[in-house]
Formats: sequence, structure tokens, C-alpha cells
Amino acid sequence: YSATLASAGQPERAQFKDLRTAGFERVIFLAFTDHQESVANEDRVVTELGMAYVQIPVVWEKPTRADFNTFAAVMQQDPGRKTLVHCQVNYRASAFVFLYRVLFDGVPMDQAKDVMDSVWVPNDTWREFIFSTLEEHGRSPHCDLCLWDED
Repeated sequence: YSATLASAGQPERAQFKDLRTAGFERVIFLAFTDHQESVANEDRVVTELGMAYVQIPVVWEKPTRADFNTFAAVMQQDPGRKTLVHCQVNYRASAFVFLYRVLFDGVPMDQAKDVMDSVWVPNDTWREFIFSTLEEHGRSPHCDLCLWDED
């Protein structure tokens, strides 16, 4: 997304060292640690490498306003900190980053949507979550180039 913000699916254990070498300072994990592909003790792995670690366990079928507000608050604590936002497959992460970029970084909706679409087209649950979050912040989800239907 920028020199200080990226999203991804679940990194492998060794990739956290690569992230630190690449200058990442913070990792935000938006899922649960009990998933079969989660990295055991990810919090310890990340913090021992000298990066900040935040986990916000977002329920896949029911993302909440509180989840996003917690994420936004963490991001705003140090907005210039080089951050990786991840989940299991980059769906939750790309949706949260889309919302953050539009609502807090001033990125045009169509530009941010185009980037999210390169990862996935949100399903009904996530589209509803995105719409309600935008509207809660006084923003319409509609723009000339935004197509919100699933493929």
C-alpha cells in the first residue's frame, strides 16, 4: 500500500525475520491463534525480533465496529510505524486496511477499492461490514468506479 503499510496472509515463522530485516516495526494479526496454519507463539516470535505485536481476534463471520475501531486506534498510535497487517489469507487484513486508508489516510475510495479487489471481492458479510463502517464515518460506499458485486 505504501512504504509503511502492507497486508498479507499468514507469514511463515522464518518470514517474520525477513520482515524485521525489511524494516517492519509492528505486526497486527486480525485472526485467532488456534487456526491450523497459525504460527505457534507468533506474539513471542515477533516481539523477540524487536517488533511490536498486536492481535485483534476478528471473527470471520461477524466482524464488528469494535474490531475496526481497535485496529484504527492501534494504527493511529504511531501512524508512521512500518506495519504489516495480516490474517490467514489476507481477506480480513485487506478489508481493514481498505477502510483505514479511505477513512484516515485520505486515499480515494476507487483507488483503495481497486487494491482490495486485487486480493478479493468481499462477500455479503464483509461488504455489509464495510458499508456500515463507511456510513458510520459519514462516507458513502459508492463511487463511479466502485463495483461491489462478487465475481
